[in-house]
Amino acid sequence: MGRRLAPLLLQLLLLCCAVLWVSELAIYTAVLLRCRWPLLPAAAPGGQEGPSAPVLRALFLADPHLLGALRGHWLDKLRREWQMERAFQTALWLFEPDAVFVLGDLFDEGKWSSPEDFKEDVRRFQTMFRHSTSTELFVVVGNHDIGFHHEMDWYKLQRFEHTFNFTSAKVVSRKGVNFVLVNSVALQGDGCSICKKVENDLLQLSLALNCSRQLDPNHSSGNCKDKGIFPDSAPILLQHYPLYRVSDEECTGEDSAPPEEKKVLFKERFDTLSIEASEKLLWWFQPRLILSGHTHSACTVMYNQHLPELSIPSFSWRNRNNPSFLLASITATDFALYKCFMPRESTVGAIYLTAGSLAIFLILLHFHFCQWMTHNLINKLLHVIKGHRSD
Repeated sequence: MGRRLAPLLLQLLLLCCAVLWVSELAIYTAVLLRCRWPLLPAAAPGGQEGPSAPVLRALFLADPHLLGALRGHWLDKLRREWQMERAFQTALWLFEPDAVFVLGDLFDEGKWSSPEDFKEDVRRFQTMFRHSTSTELFVVVGNHDIGFHHEMDWYKLQRFEHTFNFTSAKVVSRKGVNFVLVNSVALQGDGCSICKKVENDLLQLSLALNCSRQLDPNHSSGNCKDKGIFPDSAPILLQHYPLYRVSDEECTGEDSAPPEEKKVLFKERFDTLSIEASEKLLWWFQPRLILSGHTHSACTVMYNQHLPELSIPSFSWRNRNNPSFLLASITATDFALYKCFMPRESTVGAIYLTAGSLAIFLILLHFHFCQWMTHNLINKLLHVIKGHRSD
């Protein structure tokens, strides 16, 4: 019996190993090989930028939502975290970005986490999103990290800031490119202590950036002599909440919101920033690009016919079937973007379903063959016995 089962067991083992290799490892490389760093348009004749202008290569993702101790089954955690880790590590290996930016909601339960649970969640995040010293990783705070405005407090905010070297109003400058990292949860405009400090810090950063860019001094009443010096470059605004928009109805693309969700009106200060906060950020920083998360779906909105805001979909299968991230080639005066899709959860599920069906077929085929062999052997044995009796 053991000898008869050995070929079947070997076939099933080989099938299992092949499926695991394809669906848990190889598929990430195969899918992400379709991505590439976008090419910047050639510098205009007579322009300041030459062919040797330094190019910053940055990877942007949003809303990993690592499950914590309170919600989600352990198998759900394992599956989602493996998916994100493999996608991220494969992307690092293939593209070697200079910088990675995570646009909020690193955790699903940060607003509820005890100190011990938060420490464990941070450990898992750092394991999944580990990177070499040649790549810098920056994060922006989201509502699930510290709570919505009514849940946010100094303890949760400072815990996040100290852990990730984040401040609620921060400028990161690399290769002549300015990024403004904003705690959009605090832009409520209601005078809360956190909100007042964040708005004041943003205003001061705005003044310093605009002084460096030598913009119209009437833009603010501050004194440029006392401000820090940043590269002379229009900034890129990074935040969790998108700027105010009515809904996602005008959003297009395969990773935009489902049709039934696009017609749902957004609530200010909950789904998007308020109109007032959006106008302040645009006026203060006069950015050339805005990147946000929060909605879990893709959307591109144009402001004043030239300023794009891109909402980056969730990085996790838990929030969508087709997660994605953004590759960006950026100089002090220009940028180019390329969206990279990760393997679909439905595709991996189909691989496992197909493999399961094939395994069942092999089992049935094996036992059918065994029954056929047994039947033939019995018939031959009976034939031999009858032959002896006739003799």
